[in-house]
Amino acid sequence: MQAKFVAVEHRNQHTRRVRYPEIESARSSSDRKSALQMILGIEFCAMRKTRIICTLGPASEKTETIRQMIAAGTDVFRLNMSHAKQEWVREIVPRVRALSDELNRGVAILLDTQGPAIRTGPVTHELALAAGDILEITVRGASSTEANSITVNYDDLIDDISLGDTVLLDNGVMQLRVLEKRDDRIRCEVLTSGTLGSRRHINLPGVHVNLPALTQKDLADVALGVELGVDFVALSFARQRSDIDELRNVLKKSGSSAAVVAKIESAEAVGQIDEMIRGADAVLIARGDLGIECPMEDLPIIQRRIVKHCLRLGRPVIVATHLLESMVENPVPTRAEISDVANAVFEQADAMMLTGETTSGRYPLECVKVLDRVARRIERSGGAGYAKEAVLEDSRQKTVAAAVSLADSLERSKLIVFTRHGTMARNVSNLRPEHAPIFAFTPNEIVYRQLALCWGTYPVRIDFTEDPNATIEAAEKFLRDQKLVQPNDNLVIISDVRAGTALVDCVQLREIKM
Repeated sequence: MQAKFVAVEHRNQHTRRVRYPEIESARSSSDRKSALQMILGIEFCAMRKTRIICTLGPASEKTETIRQMIAAGTDVFRLNMSHAKQEWVREIVPRVRALSDELNRGVAILLDTQGPAIRTGPVTHELALAAGDILEITVRGASSTEANSITVNYDDLIDDISLGDTVLLDNGVMQLRVLEKRDDRIRCEVLTSGTLGSRRHINLPGVHVNLPALTQKDLADVALGVELGVDFVALSFARQRSDIDELRNVLKKSGSSAAVVAKIESAEAVGQIDEMIRGADAVLIARGDLGIECPMEDLPIIQRRIVKHCLRLGRPVIVATHLLESMVENPVPTRAEISDVANAVFEQADAMMLTGETTSGRYPLECVKVLDRVARRIERSGGAGYAKEAVLEDSRQKTVAAAVSLADSLERSKLIVFTRHGTMARNVSNLRPEHAPIFAFTPNEIVYRQLALCWGTYPVRIDFTEDPNATIEAAEKFLRDQKLVQPNDNLVIISDVRAGTALVDCVQLREIKM
């Protein structure tokens, strides 16, 4: 019996002509056929597995620009609450939703909290500081007799900091060493010269600060995100598992289904990375602040370690910051940036995130196209294989692993997942199938959008029927009608089937007939 098929949407990337060296270098027709069979299923409909996140801002907020960025392959839009005004957010979220519907794309929205940042106070004129100068930092309204002094917005800084500690100003451009603490003043030696203006960011590598996980501004912004139905909320400067739990409790009490993204941007968070990963729904490697807090030569190692641990523990992972920094001003990236992007794709991170490139840069659309182009090419060359170490903790995960293994062993295979909460689809994605795309069918609109973050996953929204077999037949019809499958394709299906009065998980193999 054919199921009634209601409210179906799909995410189809634009088809393009691609040259395959594997085919062109083949010496015989049989070699060409083998090469084609090897890559078929990866590039049909030119589907990209690595997701793209773009931050919206003045350079990208126009309706036509957002439309073009979605069409070019943006999967998630980020709203940076360090700069975004609530009035702007109220206007931009419905506009993104409308454009996503117009283009039949389940684009997700990520609200990124400002977090408890420590900043310098205002100065009447910029301070020109040379190495060896003394700079005094005051708190709690104290005054200074030094020629060079600044205030900070965190009164307990004097309690948290110790003699000999390093203080980094203006995103690490200037470096200080703490010489003395007395009353409400901290006396520091300038180690690197520079010019210091108002309200500059302060980093304290290795120092545990007693700031709240969520400021009053963060709570107000999260409440707005809940009201507007954002799909993800990112916690900036998450330092420990309890910080993540605090945000999750706020969302739960508000009745929100938004997923929690933990931003890893401090040495303290890196030191307990497994607990941070387990506590979050997804992890974001914020390489800007992380590269300031940690030795720069350690940053690539930390990135690789976090990606590995996320794949082992089954959490989506995002690589962010300075991916295409030169494209803020230039229409093409540097070759070093291409290699950096390629490395994130090779490591099989779920997503790459653009920040200043699309908020204030001159070429936001071109940046999306560059990420798309590089990701497609690198994905054809294979990946690092970190998913082989994935921990399988229960029978459902082991069922998924069996399905992925089956799909990997078959030519022209497609993985079809039916999921109400998204868990099964995320489990499949986390195992990084070698060549089979993952079509995730769900009746839940929120799950449909949240799966936009998952590597290699193409969500389809469909109403499930009471008969699992009828739902499978309806999904297969959809794939045929959209020409997403071809004759002789192997469908590895992960679903539940009725056994008496119970529903049990199962794996089916079906072949698409002529």
